Amino acid sequence: MGYWIWLGRFMERCRLVYGNCCFIIPCSRYRERKWRNSQPSRVFSDLLARYGGVAPKMAEEAHSQVIDQVVQDTLDKAGLTEKELSAVAVTIGPGLSLCLRVGVQKARRVAGNFNLPIIGVHHMEAHALVARLIEKELQFPFLALLISGGHNLLVLAHDLGHYTQLGTTIDDAIGEAFDKTAKWLGLDMRKSGGPAVEQLAQEGDAESVRFSIPMKQHKDCNFSYAGLKTQVKLAIASRNIDAKVPLLCASSQDRSSRADIAASFQRVAVLHLEERCERAVEWALKIEPSIKQLVVSGGVASNQYVRARLDQVVKKYSLQLVCPPPNLCTDNGVMVAWTGIENFRVGRYDPPPPANDPEDFMYDLRPRWPLGEEYAEGRSEARSLRRARVHPSLTSLVQASLQQQ
Repeated sequence: MGYWIWLGRFMERCRLVYGNCCFIIPCSRYRERKWRNSQPSRVFSDLLARYGGVAPKMAEEAHSQVIDQVVQDTLDKAGLTEKELSAVAVTIGPGLSLCLRVGVQKARRVAGNFNLPIIGVHHMEAHALVARLIEKELQFPFLALLISGGHNLLVLAHDLGHYTQLGTTIDDAIGEAFDKTAKWLGLDMRKSGGPAVEQLAQEGDAESVRFSIPMKQHKDCNFSYAGLKTQVKLAIASRNIDAKVPLLCASSQDRSSRADIAASFQRVAVLHLEERCERAVEWALKIEPSIKQLVVSGGVASNQYVRARLDQVVKKYSLQLVCPPPNLCTDNGVMVAWTGIENFRVGRYDPPPPANDPEDFMYDLRPRWPLGEEYAEGRSEARSLRRARVHPSLTSLVQASLQQQ
C-alpha cells in the first residue's frame, strides 16, 4: 500500500485554514476517502482577526513555526514513518512566495531524505479536482467555478492538466469582497469574513439596499468586485455604522442596518456569479457538448446561499451541481494530496531531490500561475495589462511536455 503526504501552504493569501493542514491518503483505497489529518499546533485565526487581511510576513512566520510539528503529528496519527511514504505532493503556486517557500522547502527535505518522488501542484487545479475524490461519476470534461479570497475563475476542464480559462477577475475576488464587508461591518473575523456575512445576512432584507450588479454591460465571463466593495463602504458610511463597535454590542437598529447591508451585498455578489456562470455554461457546451456537471469549489463555495442560487442556474441546462463538502472547499491538504495522486498515476512527477539543497538554491515557486489558456471570447483588455511576471500556464506546460514525449 502506498501513502502520500501533502506539504504546502496553510493559508491562501492569509485566508486561514481551520485545522486540516497535512494529510496522508492510502493510495489503494483512495475512493474510500480514508484520510488522516493533523491539526496545526497553533491557531491561525487570531492573525486574520488581528490584521483583517493579508499580512505576508506574519503568515510566513506562522507557517515556519508549525510545519515540522504538523507533519510529525500527521505521521504519528497515521502510525507511519517517512520510509513508508510513496511520494510527496506540494503546492508551488499560485500564492504568496513567502508562504509557498516554507512548504516547498519542507517537502524537498522529506522527499530528498527518503528518496521520494515529488509532485508540484497547482493550487487551483487542486480545488477543481478534489470534487473527483468525492463524486465518483465526475469525469472529464466538466465546467468549474473556483471562488475564494484570491481567485474568481471559470475554467473548462478538458482533461487532467488541460484547461481553458473562460473567465477570471479583473480586480478583486468575491472572497475578498466578503472579507472586507465583514471587516467594515464590525463582524467577528476569526472564522473569516464569508461565514460571518452569510450568517448576518439571514437576519436582513436583501432588497433594502440597491447595489448595482457589476459589469452588466460586459457580455463575457469575467468578474469584478472592486466597485461593489466601494458601494458597500459608502452604504456603511451613510448609516454611521462604526466597525469598532462589535456586532454583539450594537443596538437593535444598528444591527438591523448591518444585516440589511450584509444581505443586500450577498444577493448582488451572487447575482454577478449567476450571470457569469450562465454565460460560461453556454460557452462550455459549444466547446464540449458532453459536459454534465458544474463543479463549484474554493472557500466561498461553502456558502449555502451561493450553492442554492447556482443550483438553479445549472438546472436550466440539465446539468448537475457538484460541490465538495465545506471542509474540502476551503484550503486543505486533501485536495493537494489527491491532485498529486491523479498526476502521479499518469507519470507526471519529478525524481527525488537531493537530500540537502544549497543555500543559494532557487526554488520553483509560481506566485502568478494561470491554470489554462484564455478563451478568445473571454479575453479581457484590462487583464492584459497585468501580465508581468506571470508564469506560463499549467496547460501550456503539460501540452509542451506531451509533445516532447
